[in-house]
Amino acid sequence: MIERIKQEWFSNPRSDILAGIVVALALIPEAIAFSIIAGVDPMVGLYASFCIAVIISFIGGRPGMISAATGAMALLMVPLVKEHGVQYLLAATVLTGIIQLLFGIFKIGKLMKFIPRAVMIGFVNALAILIFMAQVPHFAGISTLTYIFVAVTLIIVYVLPRFFKAIPAPLIAIVVLTATAIWGNLDLGTVGELGVINQSLPSFLIPNIPFNLETLQIIFPYSISLAVVGLVESLLTSSIVDDMTETDSNKNKEARGQGIANIITGFFGGMAGCAMIGQSVINVKSGGRTRLSTFVAGVFLMFLIIVLGGVVVQIPMPVLAGIMIMVSIGTFDWSSFTYLRKAPKSDAFVMLATVIVVVVTDNLAIGVLLGIILSAIFFASKISKVSVTSDNKGYKTTFKISGQLFFASVEGFVNAFDYNVKDKDIVLDFSNAHIWDDSGVGAVDKVVIKYRANHNHVIVRGLNASSEKIVNRLAVYHDSNAQLKSH
Repeated sequence: MIERIKQEWFSNPRSDILAGIVVALALIPEAIAFSIIAGVDPMVGLYASFCIAVIISFIGGRPGMISAATGAMALLMVPLVKEHGVQYLLAATVLTGIIQLLFGIFKIGKLMKFIPRAVMIGFVNALAILIFMAQVPHFAGISTLTYIFVAVTLIIVYVLPRFFKAIPAPLIAIVVLTATAIWGNLDLGTVGELGVINQSLPSFLIPNIPFNLETLQIIFPYSISLAVVGLVESLLTSSIVDDMTETDSNKNKEARGQGIANIITGFFGGMAGCAMIGQSVINVKSGGRTRLSTFVAGVFLMFLIIVLGGVVVQIPMPVLAGIMIMVSIGTFDWSSFTYLRKAPKSDAFVMLATVIVVVVTDNLAIGVLLGIILSAIFFASKISKVSVTSDNKGYKTTFKISGQLFFASVEGFVNAFDYNVKDKDIVLDFSNAHIWDDSGVGAVDKVVIKYRANHNHVIVRGLNASSEKIVNRLAVYHDSNAQLKSH
């Protein structure tokens, strides 16, 4: 127990603390921006980021991953806040957490194995594009000085680590360029222009709403959407951090942790949140590896608000935009262009479709779901080819079936036979085939009954144990004189 705590918390303290500080600085404008998107006070997003980051550091399943208020979640909240107000949002946040906690208890994390690699690549690339697009308003067409600060930020974060690695380059960029902007009284957009920051701690509150069925009917559709989107983004981000750090994580524990974090956040005036791929990448690239980095990010975020709020509001937005551009460049899977050329066309199409849908809809869940559905359709199409070969010996014809017999392949299977023969012994040999579902059993019934209609004697043989079990349970051709043999 002690050894595990040391490993998960204190195996990398110096880098974790510095990485957490960098993440906290980058969280502030994001949390404010997401609050504005959702139509709530900036403090709702900031409180959420503080609460979720601190709580998830203790109970999450992926050390070193950053969770807070996110844009994907904020977009789903807009209609609820507009029609019913922030109190209903807080209640929906609590319910979101309860749903996620139940997902974790029922081990929803195991569903991650059903997300194909093509969808994962598309998800990552779409997020990289969305992160970049979100920065464009903070520097495009504003002033030459803004472009200069973005360029200098990028130079610092890319060049400085070649010569000096003791302090994360993004932290140096923020401190040096903020000091330059303040002392030089430079005309640049700042964090303070995004919204007002109140220098106060979050306090416990129960959402001021009627606790009845009508309220549940209002918030439940939003909560289920938030829960699904939040878990999709969290579990996919967890897998990405797994790959970046070459470590494993507990997906079901992460789902439970996200749920508990959102439940508590809703009672402290925060909006629902989930894992953030941008901030998680910043954390990892800045050296963050353990739970300490996530904890420091949350605590230092609140320290910045309470103690250094006056300074934080003066941080130039071009500097933070430059850091997030670095994140988007680092997040994008540049090997995707090679992947598009070398991967099967169906996989390449799924990857592109996932990217396009996520970017167009700004909804990660829709893009990922479409990618999974397309992958399933292409996979079903690939394995739906069933071959039937015949061996004629006098009055006996043996048909050898090879392939997977299920709903997508039954038409080709049924059409592969010539039903005009009469008064013969017909053997259907399934030694190289597998029957998966009721459609497959129905197709076997159809073939057997058609041959019997022409006075043929039909034998079914070679069924493996699984196929024989479903055939015995569902087939109707047993009622005739045909024999069922398993060998």
